[in-house]
Amino acid sequence: MSRYREPVCRLCRGEKVKLFLKGNKCLTDKCPIERRLYPPGEHGRMRRRILGYGLQLREKQKLKRYYGMSEKQFRLFFLRAERKRGITGENLLSTLERRLDNVIYLVGFSHSRSHARQLITHGHFRVNDWNVNVPSFLVDKGDTIAFKDKSGKNETLKAIVDSNKNKTVPGWLDIDWEGIQAKVLDLPTREDITFPVEEHLVVELYSK
Repeated sequence: MSRYREPVCRLCRGEKVKLFLKGNKCLTDKCPIERRLYPPGEHGRMRRRILGYGLQLREKQKLKRYYGMSEKQFRLFFLRAERKRGITGENLLSTLERRLDNVIYLVGFSHSRSHARQLITHGHFRVNDWNVNVPSFLVDKGDTIAFKDKSGKNETLKAIVDSNKNKTVPGWLDIDWEGIQAKVLDLPTREDITFPVEEHLVVELYSK
């Protein structure tokens, strides 16, 4: 699978919205998008009117980059959402939110989603007492996510958790700071997703 190896802040500037790819840096004045809210490159300051397919493509790219997925992975998630009952766009967002790497980031066990993917592939987490090393693993209602015993004693990981104790956790998740574990209280709904995205444009793009 191909990997993006360029500066990730360029992606945020390209989409003109914070994708929170650099952890705590995104919350400070050092975030490049705070100083240069225009796409990178020689012609970044030019005003361009985007219509039709361009709008649909930008929404898809924005969502794909926000969750750190390849095109192939994202399309598979879309097909999975399309087969479910209900509104395809909302099904897609709900499924993406349930990715283990996203949940690890939301509860404050990592600095960013990419950092969460690294921790997961290195085998630091357990879901319901089962070792899980797949970032795209989908959590379900009632699941419990925790560090493995050895990882929970790691000073570096404990420092990350301590630095995120004031982080606001979505209502569909619950965090036990004493036991350093999180629980999925319910499946996420459209109202739980605060990232600015028009998912119907993504559905329109893939429905052509």
